[in-house]
Amino acid sequence: MPNSVTPKTNRTPRSVGRAFIGLGVIAIWLAVAAVGGPKVGGLSSVQTNNQATALPSSAESVKTTAAQAQFSEDRSLPAFVVFNAAAPTADQLAGWQAFVGSLPQLPVRGTTLSAFTQAPIVPVVSKDGTSLLAVVALSTTVTTIDTNGDRPLTDIVAQLRSGASAVAGPGATSHVAGPAGLTADLSAAFGGIDSILLLVTLIVVLSILVLVYRAVVLPFIVLFNSVCALALAGGIVYWLADSDVIVLNGQSQGILLILVLGAATDYGLLLVARYREELTRHEKPRPAMIAAWRGCIEPIAASAGTVIIGLLCLLFSNLATNRSLGPVGAIGIASAALAATTLLPALLLGGRWLFWPRVPKHPAVAESPGRHAAGQSTAGDHRFWAGIADWVGRRPRQIWIATSVLLVLACLAVPTLKASGTSVQETFLNPTDSVTGQEVLAQHFSGLVGDPVVIITTESTGAAVKVAVEGLASVDSVSFKADRQTGRPMVVNTLLEVQVTLSSTADAKQAVRDIRNLAHAAAPESLVGGTVARQVDTTEIAARDLGVIIPIVLVVVFLVLALLLRSLVAPLLLVFATVLSFGAALGVSALMFNHVFNFPGSDPAVPLFGFVFLVALGVDYSIFLMSRAREEVLRAGPREGVLTALRVTGGVITSAGVVLAATFAALSVIPILFLAQIAFIVAFGVLLDTLLVRTLLVPALALDLDRRTWWPSGISRRVGIPGRPQ
Repeated sequence: MPNSVTPKTNRTPRSVGRAFIGLGVIAIWLAVAAVGGPKVGGLSSVQTNNQATALPSSAESVKTTAAQAQFSEDRSLPAFVVFNAAAPTADQLAGWQAFVGSLPQLPVRGTTLSAFTQAPIVPVVSKDGTSLLAVVALSTTVTTIDTNGDRPLTDIVAQLRSGASAVAGPGATSHVAGPAGLTADLSAAFGGIDSILLLVTLIVVLSILVLVYRAVVLPFIVLFNSVCALALAGGIVYWLADSDVIVLNGQSQGILLILVLGAATDYGLLLVARYREELTRHEKPRPAMIAAWRGCIEPIAASAGTVIIGLLCLLFSNLATNRSLGPVGAIGIASAALAATTLLPALLLGGRWLFWPRVPKHPAVAESPGRHAAGQSTAGDHRFWAGIADWVGRRPRQIWIATSVLLVLACLAVPTLKASGTSVQETFLNPTDSVTGQEVLAQHFSGLVGDPVVIITTESTGAAVKVAVEGLASVDSVSFKADRQTGRPMVVNTLLEVQVTLSSTADAKQAVRDIRNLAHAAAPESLVGGTVARQVDTTEIAARDLGVIIPIVLVVVFLVLALLLRSLVAPLLLVFATVLSFGAALGVSALMFNHVFNFPGSDPAVPLFGFVFLVALGVDYSIFLMSRAREEVLRAGPREGVLTALRVTGGVITSAGVVLAATFAALSVIPILFLAQIAFIVAFGVLLDTLLVRTLLVPALALDLDRRTWWPSGISRRVGIPGRPQ
């Protein structure tokens, strides 16, 4: 009896200390959730969704804006108030004009609209007499955040729309379009990120966890861990964005939510699966968790490191919107990994009851000599994956060749992806007032009225530039910016501002390219800018980023894999498989975008973001598989080690892939074309990686290469099967 009591007494202080450490970790994370949680809901207040600030200073449109500032101290954000009717009556036209005349006195936020405008508001009737346009030149300060945490622009556009609708009259429509209307609608579309996207994602993740674990408490434990990770990431991003250290836009915010919840859940699935496995070998939860943590820390760290470094490669982009996602996403992934390796282990130490009703049991009998418990226990529990492993083991060469051919065929559709850019109006998936108003403008007024293409040139070359541009069929009128007092062309520091109104908005980007060619030919030092010119610059710079960042990401991923697997061949194998998978995902996406969803096109950043996410995230599942395979190969040899890894990780990796695919698919609830396309590409690509690449292609290649897979490590020089010479 004393022998049994003494050890227990000796262990008590240590056990109490460990318990306090676990409770301390949980307490720290509860404090993080309390502080950072509210900041997640306030991320929209520190967003910046301004296309003009996305471009580098070297872009021609940015240079034009800087030069244009010399002609006026204030820059405006035009709001186009448009009325339209098939056959408006004289009373209707008079009512529209009276409303435009009263706009300076329109009540807005305790003052009047005149406090936010920079120029007189003059109504213009269309040539066919069916429409009326008023350009309200708003101060750009309306896009800044005020003391209430929101932007005056939202209220101004809402007031303009409400007032115009009230006086439109029977059979008529009214709209507020232009840059101001588009910006307000864009903010409204991204406004669902704080509530709708978060709620949908949490419901999706919880539903999948319930199906995976078939337990009462465990799904909520894993979800709570993910929510705490989001609170940490959201708090840090909020503080950095509020301090102007990083730029946060709506796209980055939406992707942050998805990345954190998806990655934290994936890492949690990996740890819980290994913990369940270790509970069948250890009688107490603590040693089981220690063994599980040691087995998972390396692949989780490698996975998180790969994604973080891949995202940080976006810092090489020349577009601020792309660069902003780099640190924002990296913070999210680091938070997810930290929560999965600190908070979740502390929570799981609660005991086996967390798995109820499928509680893992510690076997009463010893393991059979020469057998590894992982293969024994898990293969029996997952007969499906045991069958897959046996099939791959019988025909590895045929399987990897057939799988590769299938993926290559899907890659053939990549050139059909229309990634040359879209107009701002095509950004929205749902009908918006600004887009409808822009369509009315295109039908009844010259293109881009009130928001012309701008040319800055010298006084000596101004006439030549004007004549050259006037000859374009896409140009409606060309004029010099006039001095309000003299009516003569305004000259500032020998420079002239030429304003070009397009005849149609149908092909405005090509019109800007043509204007640039002619203006540069007439005066090489001339600059062409404006709203559409910024879109052209964005498209061209995004295409350049694609060619620069992709090779950097591939090199970085290869180096991380080489360090993890202590091999050169295995990383090449995984990079090859991941790139092939990305190409297939992009090819299938092109077919779906063109022929099923009928999307108008894609932003050039879509392939870049798809590549970064699929290479960084898709390789995770191969990391989970091959890191376990390396562990098993050391025990059972190259062949049996890979097959055992496939058996024991099949269920958890598939669950992780489904979770990540589902969370990215949730991005489609935000009615923005870019996010919907990223949602499809990444969701489909992750499922392709999980179900085809990691299940068939990677293990089949590893089996066919046998020991050469692990070259030049010591594994490649020995058989490694127990009982054989080493």
